Amino acid sequence: MPTHAEHRVVPYHPDQMFELVAGVEKYPQFLPWCVATRVRHRSQHEALADMTIGFGPFRESFVSRVTLDRPRSVRVRYETGPFRYLNNQWDFLPHAEGTEVAFFVDFEFRSKILQSAIGVVFNEAVRRMVNAFQKRARDVYGPPVVIASSSPGAATQQQPPDLAR
Repeated sequence: MPTHAEHRVVPYHPDQMFELVAGVEKYPQFLPWCVATRVRHRSQHEALADMTIGFGPFRESFVSRVTLDRPRSVRVRYETGPFRYLNNQWDFLPHAEGTEVAFFVDFEFRSKILQSAIGVVFNEAVRRMVNAFQKRARDVYGPPVVIASSSPGAATQQQPPDLAR
């Protein structure tokens, strides 16, 4: 059913991108179609979260188990709700220009009506969601600061050290 994989290099540190994706409770502030979230339980390595998504006349809630491997990855395993299955994975790899973010999502709704509704706009919807995380990084951490390196023609990026925002 709908599957999307994407790789992007973003000018932020892997820790910063990890914090944005792991911060499920803040999704309604910036993520399109995310109406509400509630974290039932959180530990250093896992969270159990409720999420409500809405698009058009549809509103659906589901529960996911979020596995946190700081700062390398966030994996989402579907527990209960309107899907037959949902697999979602974020990987954050250090890159010379910041972080390579690898994103993958694969799901199928139980309802053929919901599946048809999302199928029409799926790829654009996922692109908007990934863009929302990139914009959120800029909003939270500010634009990356480029500083001159001691080597001619080389530059490095210095990231803000505050990850607690």
